[in-house]
Amino acid sequence: MSQKPQHQLSACPGCAEPLDSGDRFCGACGYDLTAVPAPQPGSDRPTVAIGTPVDWPEAPPRDPYALSTSTQHPGDLPVMDSGGHDLPPRTPAHGTPGQEAPAVGEAGPAPARDLPTIPVRTDGPHAAATSGDGLAALAEAGPVPSPPPAPPSSPPPSTEGDFTLAAPDPRAAASQPVAPQPVAGPKVCVACRAGRVDADGYCENCGHAQPRERDHMEQELSTVAAVSDRGLRHHRNEDAFAVSATALPDGSPATLAIVCDGVSSATRPDEASAAAADAAGRSLLAALPRGTHPQQAMHEAIVAAAEAVNALAEQPGQDAMEHDPHRHQNAPACTIVGAIVADGLLIVGWIGDSRAYWVPDDRTAPPARLTEDDSWAAQMVAAGLMSEAEAYADERAHAITGWLGADAYELAPHTAAFKPDRSGVVVVCTDGLWNYAEAAEDMARVVPPDSAGRLLHGAQVLVGHALDGGGHDNVTVALLPFTAGPRGAGSA
Repeated sequence: MSQKPQHQLSACPGCAEPLDSGDRFCGACGYDLTAVPAPQPGSDRPTVAIGTPVDWPEAPPRDPYALSTSTQHPGDLPVMDSGGHDLPPRTPAHGTPGQEAPAVGEAGPAPARDLPTIPVRTDGPHAAATSGDGLAALAEAGPVPSPPPAPPSSPPPSTEGDFTLAAPDPRAAASQPVAPQPVAGPKVCVACRAGRVDADGYCENCGHAQPRERDHMEQELSTVAAVSDRGLRHHRNEDAFAVSATALPDGSPATLAIVCDGVSSATRPDEASAAAADAAGRSLLAALPRGTHPQQAMHEAIVAAAEAVNALAEQPGQDAMEHDPHRHQNAPACTIVGAIVADGLLIVGWIGDSRAYWVPDDRTAPPARLTEDDSWAAQMVAAGLMSEAEAYADERAHAITGWLGADAYELAPHTAAFKPDRSGVVVVCTDGLWNYAEAAEDMARVVPPDSAGRLLHGAQVLVGHALDGGGHDNVTVALLPFTAGPRGAGSA
């Protein structure tokens, strides 16, 4: 009697119970794992053309007891993905030629009423799409050394309540002169321009609440820029970012960008995103100058971000406790996505549904999405239980299945490395942007052609695009230019 092929799932699609590769049925719910089609090799990674891998120094051995047992390491897992399994098969949302979403009948799924339950967090409306592949996977990364726990950041305190003044429009920033503020002394109300702002953030003359510092943030360096905006519907900005530049041991530059999106259904999501972005950024700035491979450094940074968010669960929010000490407090949570450009490599890492895109300077070349969402719909399609059209039509489609937080099912960072063969720009963003430019082709159309030379302007235009579309969510985007070497350099 022939054996059925082994599955390649890390958890049961029915109840999320951890699985071994030889299991034919789930030990918890009895789910028939032989009905789940195996993913097709080589079709699951957005890629860029590859040259010879960079000869990075040998990674130091890691302490197996330094991280929690739920943390997984690239050295323990196959090649590019440090999340414990291959990325789910990519099925085009817009009918990419030559690819079709698996039909429900082909995978033998249960009837709709018996669809499996997957641990999810719902964070408002989301939209998802995939794009055609234009890239090629890089070589395997070495084992990951364990990072020291990064202390959580101290984000500005959040204040609940309605907000009467809109955040500044980034599209108008360049044309509006900024009134100089005195170095010391009281702030002047942005509404009446006469009253002083008290310590609680209200005008003593007209009573208007003043915009919070995080309602609109911009930062620009020579090699990276980021813009974050509250949007038009939310009362506060629950996104955060960290951008920076450093140098590798040989003196070559390295640029990094981290973008985090607080989960609105969680407690203190603004603090979670700020803590994660700060911890991940500081972890990368410590690891890259030591010679740590960028892909390893990205994994370490996500682990450090997770530990920072976990620490918030042990520190109840002061504002919430003062207003209602009996109110249920769940764990702070956020998503994370990051990118590193260093020595001809492009590294991305993520957990959740924040994304990274590749947009070449030559717009005749295909763009690509570099990340795969951790979402209910993506998992249903990957498991062959639903077609893509059916999965994304479901009301649960955009509930996230991966996040940073003390109540996360497991910590499974995804990382991938690429070596583009041409110059372009990397777009790192929250769903507040990509909801208005879902597919890679859509994103490429809204990225200004001169973004590589005008990074802050490009980020402002993208945020403006989301606001023009309705601004239903917080919007955060970072742009990193990638400059390819001469043709033939570093190629096999």
